[in-house]
Amino acid sequence: MPNPKRRHSQQRSAKRRTHYKADAPTLSVDSVTGETHLRHRAHVNEGKLYYKGKVVAEKAPLKTP
Repeated sequence: MPNPKRRHSQQRSAKRRTHYKADAPTLSVDSVTGETHLRHRAHVNEGKLYYKGKVVAEKAPLKTP
């Protein structure tokens, strides 16, 4: 496997790293609930789990003995 013959300078490494930026997360508004959420993620609203505008799961009521 090839290896570098000489060490790269710190400036050269820093130039390469300048392209890595922290991006703001992309948010969407759910058409059914109006809730703002992360894209491609399920979100909870009023005890129900929504994904792509549909109810995926509901919170089960607590059972008392």
